[in-house]
Amino acid sequence: MFERFTHAARTVVVRAQEEARDLRQEPIGTQHVLLSLLADADGPVASAPALRDRHVDAAYARAEIIRRVDGGATPYRDALAEADAEDAAALKAIGIDLDAVRRAIEENFGPGALRLPRDTAPKRRGLLRRFYGSGHTPFSPRSKKVLELSLREAIRLKHNFIAPEHLMLGILREGEGLAVQILTEAGVDLARLREDVTRSLRDQAA
Repeated sequence: MFERFTHAARTVVVRAQEEARDLRQEPIGTQHVLLSLLADADGPVASAPALRDRHVDAAYARAEIIRRVDGGATPYRDALAEADAEDAAALKAIGIDLDAVRRAIEENFGPGALRLPRDTAPKRRGLLRRFYGSGHTPFSPRSKKVLELSLREAIRLKHNFIAPEHLMLGILREGEGLAVQILTEAGVDLARLREDVTRSLRDQAA
């Protein structure tokens, strides 16, 4: 699949990794792919009328990602907090203060000593390493699905290449990731956006 990616599409995928790392977030989600697509302000996706009319650009997407992932409560984050609270209560009942233990460990071994290293995943080689990560910042299942769906969109349109617009079509076709949630809540007409990027692809193929 990856040999079909244009240079611009490869840049989008690599930049999505960088955006996630810059935001200190993992895994790489559909929102990071969207942010990467919007980072090229003059690119075919960022310049789509459906996005510009709603003032959806990289700055807007980045702010929404930070608000939703880092600042906002999510079911996953809430579940982790609830489990953590239950563990702390159980340990406290037998005389162990979990927070005190954590502080003592970090005082002796440094901040973040309790976090698992990010390079424990098996190393990947070649194109898989470049697209799916070297074990440091993995792609989420949804973002991997977006990459696969971008190929299906290219096949549907009878294109022998995968461009940034195909990645946007993959995001829209996946339909349930944080990227689509951000677009929907911004009031973006998703059907119109699909038309915009499809038109851009047709212009390239013409």
